[in-house]
Amino acid sequence: MKNTMLIFCLCTCLFACQKNTKQNKIAIVEELLEEPTNPAATEIWRPKPPIVTVDGANKIPSDAIVLFDGTNFNEWTSSIDSTVVNWILNSDKSMTVKNKTGDIQTKKNFGSVQLHIEWRSSKEIRANGQNRSNSGVFLQNRYEVQILDNNNNDTYVNGQVGSIYKQAIPLAKASSKTGNWNSYDIIYHTPNFDMKGNVSKQATITLLHNGVLIQDHVTIKGTTEYIGWPKNNTHGKAPIKLQDHGDNSGVSYRNIWVREL
Repeated sequence: MKNTMLIFCLCTCLFACQKNTKQNKIAIVEELLEEPTNPAATEIWRPKPPIVTVDGANKIPSDAIVLFDGTNFNEWTSSIDSTVVNWILNSDKSMTVKNKTGDIQTKKNFGSVQLHIEWRSSKEIRANGQNRSNSGVFLQNRYEVQILDNNNNDTYVNGQVGSIYKQAIPLAKASSKTGNWNSYDIIYHTPNFDMKGNVSKQATITLLHNGVLIQDHVTIKGTTEYIGWPKNNTHGKAPIKLQDHGDNSGVSYRNIWVREL
């Protein structure tokens, strides 16, 4: 009988402890959910962001990789055969597409980036539609941001200046006058692929044209095809490519830098 009473008492104590522990946990959670009354309770001190300075006339961040400063083509190669670049190096520290010499691309491969690039259409009106100062910036060698002189020159809107070619119409046309310099500031995040090679997260692009937001965190559906639907083949880091459209476009580039994200 004494043993039975002892076991009963122990069980009662254990139950009470468990109940008390549960109540304590609830009390702790409720306390955590209460709005803090001390400012220090919501302060975070680590990790500290790295320091980036922006100096110089071209406003290049200190952690950027300069891809073109007008002095040479050291960061670039021919997309056709990986040989030297045959585009024109100008005295004003710009480069101009040399007709039918082929695209050029960075020697280094990139993933997610912040990319700054300045471009200028030909001062001379040489053609109309898609053949007037047509070029393009390709992220990871396959996703094109369109470059085109659309001043008094209409074309299909998913292929106009500032479009994600054949996919995303720009929110506005913010072009400078024909023959004047434009800037693109691009925030690009790569797609992710699962173990089977399927897209688990699509790539995205945000684009400012001359400081005007024209693509707002747009989802890229796949490769920017001239004919057919976007394709989503698995890939890793890849070059940034500039297009020779092959129509004597006369497009020039300068002040190109990139920050890896």
